[in-house]
Formats: sequence, C-alpha cells, structure tokens
Amino acid sequence: MNVVLIDAGGANIGSVRYALERLGTSARLSADPGEIASADRVILPGVGAAATGMARLRELGLVELVRSLRQPLLGVCLGMQLLFESSEEGDAECLGLLPGRVRKLEGGPGLRVPHMGWNGLAIVREDPLLDGIVGGDTAYFVHGYAAPVGDDTLATCTHGATFAAVVRRGSRMGAQFHPERSASIGARLLANFLEMPA
Repeated sequence: MNVVLIDAGGANIGSVRYALERLGTSARLSADPGEIASADRVILPGVGAAATGMARLRELGLVELVRSLRQPLLGVCLGMQLLFESSEEGDAECLGLLPGRVRKLEGGPGLRVPHMGWNGLAIVREDPLLDGIVGGDTAYFVHGYAAPVGDDTLATCTHGATFAAVVRRGSRMGAQFHPERSASIGARLLANFLEMPA
C-alpha cells in the first residue's frame, strides 16, 4: 500500500511514521503534489498553530490538492483541526473539508490548557474507523484548541467542554488525539484507517 505523510512541518511526523512501521506499513514523507495525489492513503500530521500549518500548506502549493483528494485522508491533531473551515488560533482560514470553527479550550478549576495527557473517549456513532474501540478507552491528547461536536463526529472527549475527538465525512477523517502515542487504541485506529476501502 502506498501511504504518504504530507510534509507540513509537524513535529509528530517521525513518531507517526514509526507507528505505521509497527503496523507493517512504510510511509513516505512528501510535499510533492504528484506523489500525494497518487497515494492510496494520505495522512496530514501536525503539531503547532493552525495559521502556521495553513501557511506551510499554501507555501507548498498543497491547499487545493488536499481539498481535492478522494482517497482516504486522515488528519492527526492539528492536521484534524485543519480539515475544518476555520480556527480561532491566529484567525486562520482552514481547508473547509468539514463544517465548523475550531475554538480555544477554556480552562477552569483543575483544568489546564493546553489539554495534555490521557483522557477517555465517548463513542457517538459506530464507524469502521472505530472498529475495536469502545467508550471509555483512553487516548493521549496534547492541544489547546478543539473542534466542535457536529454531524461528522464519531467520538468525543471532555476537558471542561466536550469536543470532537474523532471525525469522519466520507473519505476525510481526523483524530484530535495522537494515535502514535495512544498505545493499542491509537494503533487500532491507524490500522482501521489503513484497511479502509479506497
């Protein structure tokens, strides 16, 4: 299987590649439009700010390409947030593949922002992306902004407010948590993504 990681400058790229290797899949890191367009699976990783991530995609000339992809696409962490219409973080216009605006998490008593660490998932609806994952399973999060719960939400998480933890609209999918750091649950989600029909 031809899997490509978009080289959008995220600090988690190496760990995502290693997680895929543990599943027996090697992934190429690429910013080449032809390579990305011809891949069987595309992963958009990302760590950092939405405005910076979108600036990098624009600089590489990849915004319209990513919007046009029809093969399974998985956004991870910031990569998932970039799938939405916009983000409060830097007032960024994002890819617009999913409706909604990413907003800053609100802190509170005993609630740190950014949200860092293990937290439970609540399943909103069954989907092949979540095969083998059940409500209460925990995943590893590191983020200060979060996507709203909407029609495309498969699983949620709560840190003060409830937000979208896993999303899917057709072939466009995203995980707010880091599957590459989420032990067996993260490996399961990545394996499910790789097994998706093209």
